[in-house]
This record gives sequence, structure tokens and C-alpha cells, in this order.
Amino acid sequence: MFAKAFTPNFYLEPVDNELQLRIGTPSPAAPKDKRILVIGGGVSGMTSAWALMDQGYDVTILSDRWADRKNRITSQIAGALWEYPPAVCGKHTDAISLCHSKGWAMTSYKIFEQIVTKLGETDGIDHGVRMRIANFFFDTPLEARPDQLEKWEEICSLSHTIKGLKRSADLIQHHSVDQKAGMKDAYQLLSPAVDTDVYMMWLHFVLSCKGATFVTERIKGSLLDQEEELLSRFDAYAIINATGLSALELAGDETVYPLRGAIIRVKNDGTKFPKLTEALAVTHDETYGTDEDMVFIVPRNDNILILGGITEPNEWNLNLTVDTPVIKRMRERCNAFVPGLENAEYDDETDLLQGLRPFRGSNVRVERETAPRKDGSHSRIVHTYGQGGSGFSLSFGCAGTVVSLVQEIEASKPPAKMELVNAVCY
Repeated sequence: MFAKAFTPNFYLEPVDNELQLRIGTPSPAAPKDKRILVIGGGVSGMTSAWALMDQGYDVTILSDRWADRKNRITSQIAGALWEYPPAVCGKHTDAISLCHSKGWAMTSYKIFEQIVTKLGETDGIDHGVRMRIANFFFDTPLEARPDQLEKWEEICSLSHTIKGLKRSADLIQHHSVDQKAGMKDAYQLLSPAVDTDVYMMWLHFVLSCKGATFVTERIKGSLLDQEEELLSRFDAYAIINATGLSALELAGDETVYPLRGAIIRVKNDGTKFPKLTEALAVTHDETYGTDEDMVFIVPRNDNILILGGITEPNEWNLNLTVDTPVIKRMRERCNAFVPGLENAEYDDETDLLQGLRPFRGSNVRVERETAPRKDGSHSRIVHTYGQGGSGFSLSFGCAGTVVSLVQEIEASKPPAKMELVNAVCY
């Protein structure tokens, strides 16, 4: 990890029910004398822990694995290009979840942008976040894709926040997209892009410096059944369930399922093909009934380019290689999209990363447990999972809702399901 500690001069603060990043020495948060147990060491759990700590809670984070370059966790394998919902990989279709997700994504956009523009490096340590132009291409005019036209119009309505907006078919030629790809329309925007290895380890470092406690352990079985035991064992007031696919077991949510994905890592140093500095993507169109239309080409950092993608539901095996047919076709789509990319050499460290996006039937769930505890009292479990391929895009927004839900527990309010009426739809 990192050798030295520091005192962070930045903090997260809820303002009008939305998290904001503040720079400077914060006024000491009133000690809550309450410890929160966060289960899950991915981006959702770690960001929730950060938001809770800055509100004065003590936090213990429990996970069986942590971000590491040799044995990457799911969050490190993510594409991690901020997108306005629904994302390129599709699947986010539930009206309630989608409505909430738009607000969560905008909160995250603002904070990631502030990390880039206001933080710089943290005491000489890079956070891995950059603002990059992201280009999205379509094989028909947007007018022939009502869902995509609506998305673009919503993005345009947020031009006071989302920068660099431009829609033009000229972007196709500007980026030398092969005519055989059949692209007819395109737009671009300035988007946060995250080097996940760097960011996840930076996040761990920040939380450590803020005083978080880390416990390496795997919890099994129903959280509700063992809630009282866990609260007692960790001297905790509430539990945050940010366990991704493990919510299938821990939350008893049978709608949770994996959406297998993979990214190829190639060198982006300008020697074998012109160096790419902008992201290029073709949104998965589910009307085709296959993910073989998806293209995802994103600079991971100054020297590495990631190529994707695939969306394979209910596929649990992580047995893909660069020679697996579906991966070869994925590479061929990217090669055919940008001439010269076929000359790209694999990254010396690793050529392929694969992981399981944590989806669920009704998409994202950020809400309190509504089932009662054994003694009939309200549960003090807060769930945040099901972000699928949008964990980074939604991370700070979801974390703000987690803080609000913990405060609801403190106020002895009864739990309620996520509802459309309570969401802020942009």
C-alpha cells in the first residue's frame, strides 16, 4: 500500500441531501459514539465508509479481499468510465432504479471532477482520476433510437455540470472510425475516467489515514439472521451491506446474478498505432439480442488502453483467455473500429482481466432492510448493491443515500422500499 500517513484536507459533506467534496480542514464532526460495520471492500463499500467517517461515525470495513495489483478485486476490473445512466453495457431498465441512478451519477460526476481539479495529488500520491473526452457512436441517427435520443437530451439539459458536449456525425471521421463499422451518429462529453488500480488503493489509503479499521474476513449466511451477533461482535450500531454478488446469500436476494465482463489491456504509447487520449464506445443495443455490437476503447492511464466489452448474464466462470472465441471477437470489433489498433501489443503485466458485474433483477438497491429482526424490532441493515457495471459512476451518490438511511435509523424512522416518488430524476 503506501508507506506514510497524512491528515486529509478534504472531506465529504451532505448539502441539500447530496454529497459534496469540501477542500480544507473540516470543522470536527460531532462524534457519533457509534460504529458502523461496512461489509464489502469494493468501490461502493469504501465510498460509503468515507462518507460515514466524515459525518463523525467510527467505521470498520470488513472484506475477504482488498485492492491489490496481483489479485485484483471486481472494482479494479471495471471499465470505470463515468456514464450517464443507462450505461454502455445496458441492463439498467428498472424505472425506480434508473430514476435514482441519474441523481447518483450526477453527484459522482461533480465529486470526481472536484477530485481532479481541486485535489491534485494527495501528499504526492496520485488518485488515478482524470477528465477525458468520451465519444459515443451509433449505427443509426439518434432519432431512430428514442431511448438514446432521450438520454442525449437529458445530458444536454445538464450542460451546466457536464462539460464538453457536442453531437455531430463528423466525430466519426474525426476519430478515423472505419466506415465498415457503419456508424451514422455520435456525441461526446467530458467524463471522469478512473485508473481503478490506482484509485482503489488511494481510497484505501485515505480511509486508513481517516482512522478506518480494516478486518479481513468473509461473512457467510443471512445477515438478518446474524445481525445481532455482528452488531455485538464489532460493537456496531448499524451494518452496511455492500457485498455485490454476495448479496445473493447475505441478503437472500435471489434476483442477484453476474454479468460476466472482460477487458483486454494493450500498450498505448504511440509506437504501434497513434496514441489514443479519448474514450470511444458503442452502446450495447439489446434489440440485437447479443452483446456482439458493443465496443469499449478507453485509456486506462497514460500508457495503457483497455478494450471491451462483453455482457454475459449468469456466467459465473472466470476461465476466459485472449484466445477464447468471445474474447477474440471482442478484440476484432475494437480492431475493426479503429484502424491500426490491430497492431497494439498486450500490456506486459497482464493481457486480459475478467470479472463478474453484480446485477440484480430490479437493478440497484440502496435501501434499509425491511424485514424485522428476530425480536420484532426494525433491522439496522442498510443495503447498497446491484450497481452492476456502474459502480464508479454511482459510487458517491449511493454513498450519500447510505448516510441518509443511517441517519433515518438514528431518528427511529421505519424502513421503506425505494420508490419512484422519492427519487430526484434529472
